[in-house]
Amino acid sequence: MNKVFGAGAFILTDMLSNMMRLFLSLTLLLFIFSGHSQQLVLPGDHPDPSVVKIGNEYWAVGTTSNWFPAFPIYRSSDLVNWKPAGHVFTKLPGWADYYLWAPEITYDNGKVYMYYTAHKKGGNLCIAAAVADKPEGPYKDLGPLMCQDHGSIDAFPMRDENGKLYMIWKEDGNSVGKPTPIWAAEMKEDRTALTGEKKELFRGDAAWEKGLVEGVSIIRQNEYFYAFYAAAACCGKSCSYGTGIARARNLLGPWEKYPGNPVLAANMEWKCPGHGTPVKKDGKHYFLYHAYSTSTGAYGGRQGLLNEFEFTPDGWLRFLNGNDYGKTVKTQKTVDRFSDQQLSGNWHWSIFQHVQYKIANNTLKLSALPSASGAYVGQSVLAGNYFAEVTVQKNSTSQAGLALIGDDKNILYAVVDGNAIRLIQVKKNEAQVIAEEKIGQPANVKVRAQVKNNTEVTFAYSEDGVKFHVLNSTTTDISYLPPWDRAVRVGLVSKGPVEKAAFFKDFILVNEPTGNEQFAIGNTAPSRPSR
Repeated sequence: MNKVFGAGAFILTDMLSNMMRLFLSLTLLLFIFSGHSQQLVLPGDHPDPSVVKIGNEYWAVGTTSNWFPAFPIYRSSDLVNWKPAGHVFTKLPGWADYYLWAPEITYDNGKVYMYYTAHKKGGNLCIAAAVADKPEGPYKDLGPLMCQDHGSIDAFPMRDENGKLYMIWKEDGNSVGKPTPIWAAEMKEDRTALTGEKKELFRGDAAWEKGLVEGVSIIRQNEYFYAFYAAAACCGKSCSYGTGIARARNLLGPWEKYPGNPVLAANMEWKCPGHGTPVKKDGKHYFLYHAYSTSTGAYGGRQGLLNEFEFTPDGWLRFLNGNDYGKTVKTQKTVDRFSDQQLSGNWHWSIFQHVQYKIANNTLKLSALPSASGAYVGQSVLAGNYFAEVTVQKNSTSQAGLALIGDDKNILYAVVDGNAIRLIQVKKNEAQVIAEEKIGQPANVKVRAQVKNNTEVTFAYSEDGVKFHVLNSTTTDISYLPPWDRAVRVGLVSKGPVEKAAFFKDFILVNEPTGNEQFAIGNTAPSRPSR
């Protein structure tokens, strides 16, 4: 009996020991993941954020790629809550045609300088500069500074230990399967040209970097220059981005990389973190950078995060991974009554389209384009579940409606056209009608789109504003929409000859809708038989 009791006790003790180990492991895992949270401060599609303090305010900008106007500007008093403050370019620089990337806002000797990347007409990617007297502009473009054969991107200015001004940038060798060295060259004080020979600082030679480094920003602290850099694949559903640190006593090197890189990597909430700018506030150091939410991924885009860091006694730095740097106001619902003469800063359109619009009497007039996508304007989505609504006015002469937008060749829209409403899928520039219903005499028609789990879309419409009819009884998949470097937008479309136009009122976008805001419940009816 003693033997039986002893064996049972041993088994029970062993079970308790295993349970305790499991509990401690789960606790440690929870601590690791919660401890690697960062605070979301720029929700929506804001890649490559840059930030600078000017006076008592902080100013930030982000990449727009092939959306226009280019480079939205934001202002903040606390680095956490940001307000729109216009755009850097409302007219495309004369030398550039597309791919407006990686803006870097800086302040020096009373001037605001904006460094950026763009594709040169007839050439490749170049780094360039623009200047303004105040951060909200207007900006005067100074033109390209460097245009290498394989492309030049990710400009960042820095003074060396002797006060000489240098430009730091990446050679875009990965576009042709070659290395991506980080270069430095002295720059004229008026920012109109680089001078002297360029010198390589470092390149992607660590295994985790996968042969690609980019997005360098640099600060100087005590005896070292510290470079924050991004590495591996930046974008899209298969991204593998991370953030590394390197240091040097002199700006031109030699540079050494931190042996514990990457210092920022994927966790349960965010993936592919990188490409940002350090900034100081109240004696503390912060890093503003982008990452994909694990819940919205490529559909929600690269969003702006804030993370505090500190310097360590061994001459390196570490991130504190906090997630409470201030209380933020979450934007759950956006309503645009079209009450101003200009579209709000939330709206963007294709850099390749000549979009024309006019606002009067709380109505947006959007002139049509005959392409497969039509003329469209869109804004970022902020959640994986959302719905949008707009009222199409009966005086519209073009095909007018609501759209989920990837780019000019990939878009899904429901449009009112006379006495019909159609759901049209454009994929690789090929248009296909996937649903159609007859409607009554010309009337103001409300069109709604509900998106679930990022990719499942249901459209509905109402002729009386009360009872809605489902247009597509089976959800439509929009997983094909996001381009490699951009997110899905939701917006408005006007398709037809250029002399035609769509008229819209009351655009509404609700993120993570609940209760009465979910149109799929309540007064939404199934699709009805065609008349």
